[in-house]
Amino acid sequence: MGRATALAFARQGTRVMIADRDEAGGRETVSMIEALGGQARFRKTDVAHESEVKAVIDEGVSAFGTIEFAVNCAGITQPALPLLEQPDDLYDRLFDVNTKGVWLCMRHQLAHMVQQGKGAIVNVASAAGRIAQASLSTYCGSKFAVVGLTGSVAREYAGAGIRINGIGPGAIDTPIVSQYLANNPNALDPILAKHPIGRMGLPEEIAEAALWLCSDGSSFVVGHMLMVDGGFSTY
Repeated sequence: MGRATALAFARQGTRVMIADRDEAGGRETVSMIEALGGQARFRKTDVAHESEVKAVIDEGVSAFGTIEFAVNCAGITQPALPLLEQPDDLYDRLFDVNTKGVWLCMRHQLAHMVQQGKGAIVNVASAAGRIAQASLSTYCGSKFAVVGLTGSVAREYAGAGIRINGIGPGAIDTPIVSQYLANNPNALDPILAKHPIGRMGLPEEIAEAALWLCSDGSSFVVGHMLMVDGGFSTY
């Protein structure tokens, strides 16, 4: 989803700063953007660490002169386990990345955007941040927190010319989901059954939602969680 979003913004002429723990993947995305004639930079970043978050945002502003848009979509999932079977360190890692990572990114993005008097931030949560899922309690908790964080901070900074919104993806055809299905081949039908549209989503569909939330077409949209989930959250 991050790569698809970076490419989508680049096609619109946006200069892109990419942050990821996967250095090879991040640099490959830069090459893909440059092949399109766009500009991009990469910095290896773990969003759970404030110093790394600050460094990548500062580098982007230094290189490009401004930060108009930010899409915070780093995230990890958990194995499907009831609470009593979850390892002790699972909670800390999920909340450090999925929740604190968004919190840290917004803090350092907003520090620049407030000075500019404008900007748009999109936080990628999950349909599981609206609809609780058995055996995914810690993941759901981390994503429910992103939903609340997004709405609260959006109210704080709307008057400063900064719009903050979120996206709630359903099951998206990504490497994480593909690996999960490879290990759990009987899981596909139950997943599709929760999506009235009858299929998984594509990373590009999340990217298009992020583009719209950062565009002038959504200029009156603030604190909204846009569910891009094939009807999952209608249950």
